[in-house]
Amino acid sequence: MIVHDFSNETSILNQFILEMRDVSIQKDSMRFRRNVERVGEILCYEMSKTLEYNSKVIKTPLGEKTVNAPTSEIVLCSILRAGIPLHHGILNYFDSVENAFISAYRYHPNGGDDFEVNVKYLAAPSIEGKTLILADPMLATGKTLENVLKALKTHGIPEQIHIISIIGAKPGIELAAKIFPKNTHLWIAAVDNALNERGYIVPGLGDAGDLCYGPRLD
Repeated sequence: MIVHDFSNETSILNQFILEMRDVSIQKDSMRFRRNVERVGEILCYEMSKTLEYNSKVIKTPLGEKTVNAPTSEIVLCSILRAGIPLHHGILNYFDSVENAFISAYRYHPNGGDDFEVNVKYLAAPSIEGKTLILADPMLATGKTLENVLKALKTHGIPEQIHIISIIGAKPGIELAAKIFPKNTHLWIAAVDNALNERGYIVPGLGDAGDLCYGPRLD
């Protein structure tokens, strides 16, 4: 897997990540969702540089101009719930893509730290031969992405896979690298070293779904 880690680069992306991590700012759920969206816009812009382009001649009011236009067929798949604002951010730049949604959540069968990832819902077009973008804000253990990849196999084999995440942990990134094809690209704003005993990223930012939309109702 090819990892594009923006942790050590200096850009306005740093400010958005700062606000999402800061406990005194992240309580503003509207601002938190907007920052998720803005990070999605920045990361997908960087990703767009790797897509396929062809020259296209267009007419202007005063003549003609040749421009390079993207030709990749893209399916954008977001993991609910926290993936929704990230999905919107990517759609702000890729407004003609096909859309897919999948519900994947942690289930603690014994009430302890061990958990399983349950996939309950999937709505997706064919991804056969297309470019698949997976929007998963928090790449913690990598188990969610593993189960999502398994679920999507019934919809075809994509030509290219891009994962867009806000914050990831090294153990989760290492697992994803083993599971996904070698030419998969991971676009990530920040990478933290560790997970706690419940599999959450440390220092991370907490539960992104709860911060976006409030505690999950069972």
